[in-house]
Amino acid sequence: MAIVRALVLERQNELAIRDIELPLETGPGQVRIRIHTVGICGSDVHYYTHGRIGPFVLNAPMVLGHEAAGTVIEVGEGVTHLKVGDRVCMEPGIPDANSRASRLGMYNIDPAVSFWATPPVHGVLTSQVVHPAVFTFKLPDAVSFAEGAMVEPFAVGMQAAAKARIAPGDTAVVLGAGPIGTMVAIAALAGGCARVIVADFAQPKLDIAGQYQGVLPINIQKKCLSKEIAQLTDGWGADVVFECSGSPKAWETITYLLRPGGAIVAVGLPVSPIAFDVSTASIKELRIETVFRYAHQYERAIALIASGRVDLKPLISETFDFKDSIQAFDRAVEARPADVKLQIVFDL
Repeated sequence: MAIVRALVLERQNELAIRDIELPLETGPGQVRIRIHTVGICGSDVHYYTHGRIGPFVLNAPMVLGHEAAGTVIEVGEGVTHLKVGDRVCMEPGIPDANSRASRLGMYNIDPAVSFWATPPVHGVLTSQVVHPAVFTFKLPDAVSFAEGAMVEPFAVGMQAAAKARIAPGDTAVVLGAGPIGTMVAIAALAGGCARVIVADFAQPKLDIAGQYQGVLPINIQKKCLSKEIAQLTDGWGADVVFECSGSPKAWETITYLLRPGGAIVAVGLPVSPIAFDVSTASIKELRIETVFRYAHQYERAIALIASGRVDLKPLISETFDFKDSIQAFDRAVEARPADVKLQIVFDL
């Protein structure tokens, strides 16, 4: 154990930058990493404002943060693919390698997974962390720390695109232009979609998503989404709809947006039960897929960013120094319409 400075969620609505004791011994198969950049996720903010997400309840002080990149400063026994000085990003979920889910390749839904900044597991808004090398990925020279810290949310978009089984030339719809919705749209385009319609009420977020070639932003306060999709597809419907808003209301008419045989990919998590039109889904033989985090997506995501085909830099709204972490979280709570991703950097 070691005493380190960290951003600690003491209890609901109370943050502190203070010293805390955390495990920092580098064991076999592990690496120790000096943290450089950490992104603020909606889940971090939700724990701050609500103290819980579903069954995960904050019962003790917890370090926040799980979207991270840094530099390897120590390598444990048996690690051969990483060395001291490597710039890396880290997949924050650690499953039980021997679980049935892991053996099936679906380690993200292993009930025993330990995920940073999910009670009672500490996150990484601190100077150093020890992590399994197998879930630590080297960043190419062309990928910055800021982009490395964006790999985690982008991996969610990659998982959604993979679940959609996109065919080249598909038309997709993304409901919700928040950070995950925009990254889903980018991943869908990288996966082969010819165009992605992004729908939201917030025009500033739509303007950001609309910077990407192939994204068609639609403000659903001003236009009827189903009519716009019908016009764009000659009445056929979209090939896939990604529900990223988490709004129960979005599910009431989602089946009308799709072509026969199309797919719904549920990315956002509604906080209350939904009303869903099973009859239309059956008549159209719609396929419904769900997404929980990601599995086997980090290397693909890093490769796309390094190739230049995916540019996530326009989504970084502002960067804060670690000493201003509480200010950064209070800014995130404001949910400014033009904010997509806020990041915190050590030694800015």
